[in-house]
Amino acid sequence: MGTLKIGVALWSLGPTPTFEDFEKLLDKAADAGLKAVQPWCVDVKKWDLTCALDPDRCATPPLRAKVRKACEKRGLVISAFCAQLAGPQTLGGFGEGDAELESRIDKTRKALRMASEIGSPIVTTHIGPIPEDSGSAHYARFLKSVVAVVKDAERYNGILALETGLESAQVLRQFIEDVGSPSLKVNYDPANMLDFGTVAGVEILAPYIVHTHAKDRHPKSGRPTVGQGAVPWKDYLHALKQIGYAGWYALEDESKEANVMSSITIGRKFLEQF
Repeated sequence: MGTLKIGVALWSLGPTPTFEDFEKLLDKAADAGLKAVQPWCVDVKKWDLTCALDPDRCATPPLRAKVRKACEKRGLVISAFCAQLAGPQTLGGFGEGDAELESRIDKTRKALRMASEIGSPIVTTHIGPIPEDSGSAHYARFLKSVVAVVKDAERYNGILALETGLESAQVLRQFIEDVGSPSLKVNYDPANMLDFGTVAGVEILAPYIVHTHAKDRHPKSGRPTVGQGAVPWKDYLHALKQIGYAGWYALEDESKEANVMSSITIGRKFLEQF
């Protein structure tokens, strides 16, 4: 058996509109031999998604302690939270100028505060496709939006980990360095980075990777089962070890297929080889 720290992106197993739903998914994760979970933690009106862990619902210290204790009871660690929002046109929508932008910024701030209070300060999200032109007004809007989030997070050591795959590793790194905050990092997804170079992306983003998703992409079916797709796992994992990464690998399968637990278990067993 290998040494990787293997968890699961909890939304892979289903939605959590109630705390009871959250606990049922924790049971599934623990029964599957996983050691950590990454829970979803925001409502998303655009997708008609309600989440028991939304910071406006899970709003008091006792409720937040209840989340932590529910995980501890089952021997699970919270590796991170996911606060994925959506703009009118793009995933995340941090570069859009619509009337709801400020509410997305505020919700992300709240998610980061809640995560820090619970004791697992990393929150992952796609903010939207960052443009290559760093002199554009669109780029400036992304900068302003993210700075507004991370400057708040710096006060309580929160970490906003940007998801990979909507732009190249070079563009993402330049953006992070333009923001210039210790609270802005990377959640690395190897399948999302296949079109840009999975291994090369690790090397470029090395100083900022604090969490990873374990996901694959089959070249024909698109299935995300780890070990059955195009991700060069041996080289990818070697690259992460070379940069000193010792964090979590959260298995992610958003296919919503009936056999998702089988997919997660296959992925866990595959990663346990390394």
